[in-house]
Amino acid sequence: MKEKEKIIIKSAIKLFAAKGYSSTSISEIVAESGISKGAFYLYFKSKDALLLAIFQHYSEQLENKMLFYENKDLPSREKFIKQLQSVLESVIANKEFMIMQTREQAIPLNERIKEELYNMQLRMHHFLQQGLLNIYGERVKPFIWDLSLMLEGMLHSYLRIMFFNNEMIRVDFVMEFMIRRMDDIVSGLMNDKPLLDESLMQELINSKHSCFQTDIYDVLSKMKSIIAELDTKEDLMISLEVLEQELQKEQPRIPVIQGMLSNFNEITELTVYRNKIAAFFQIQ
Repeated sequence: MKEKEKIIIKSAIKLFAAKGYSSTSISEIVAESGISKGAFYLYFKSKDALLLAIFQHYSEQLENKMLFYENKDLPSREKFIKQLQSVLESVIANKEFMIMQTREQAIPLNERIKEELYNMQLRMHHFLQQGLLNIYGERVKPFIWDLSLMLEGMLHSYLRIMFFNNEMIRVDFVMEFMIRRMDDIVSGLMNDKPLLDESLMQELINSKHSCFQTDIYDVLSKMKSIIAELDTKEDLMISLEVLEQELQKEQPRIPVIQGMLSNFNEITELTVYRNKIAAFFQIQ
């Protein structure tokens, strides 16, 4: 993303948080950004397009935070706590983005923005579930959706408190406390049955498959642009074409998708986009 785009996004979030989306004009965003209106339209076709870019930019920021510790040589429990801590710190640092979402109900939830919010949510659950599986092992797999929903609920609840005063309680203390509570929950669940099993959740996810299609083509397009700039691009382009063909099928084959995604594992520039596809199809 170019520097001017980041400036426009930052200025827009500030104004949306202060005045609301509907009450903020493009002229005000331009003035706050210190650019011309013509320059604005070079980057964004409309205010709605800018709003979508804001959600996408914020989503990528969070994913980068999640991935920072991924390849660190740390015990699973410590790694997950540090990942969650970095995510919470990022959310708190971007407080105006959260205020922007809650300030008014008039933010236009058009189909593209609905898709982005849905996929953000799905990727977050994939991240939480992988961290929980790394800590507690396969024994919690039948309960993984229940556990990720419970952990997400705790995160949101404590986050609201830290928004008012993030010095009241330290983020690292909060994360260690929450993971100890997950220990208690996991212990209790071992004598129970899952409320949300995998088949039920997969049915729900599959029902959203059609709305995912617009987003997936954007992801593939971004991957293609990145690969085009690489020296060793021929094999990667072939993998991307196979992946694209598979995703166009009515019932994409998970092993094929998994195999093609593995070909991009060593390309750090593609990590965010590879993970978006993996998260949707619940590929570990």
